[in-house]
Amino acid sequence: MSEKTPVTPTKNSWLKNTYFWIAAVLFLLGIAGLVKGDNFIRDPGQRHENNLWAIYFAASAIMGVGGYISHKIWLSSFVEKDSN
Repeated sequence: MSEKTPVTPTKNSWLKNTYFWIAAVLFLLGIAGLVKGDNFIRDPGQRHENNLWAIYFAASAIMGVGGYISHKIWLSSFVEKDSN
């Protein structure tokens, strides 16, 4: 059986992580709610909550942390090249 060659991740591999994309969308929705008001981002039929934009910012932070953790775990799965 042949040995596997070490693989390194690409330079912008974090862009492929969906957690970061969802965090970015939630952050933009939080900004929109902060600027235009809670009614702008409220879903139809959703109960009224004050400072809905803050909930979107918190969700964005949670998704960002989740993305960071999953990206670090993914990077640790790669074998380091031996310099010898």
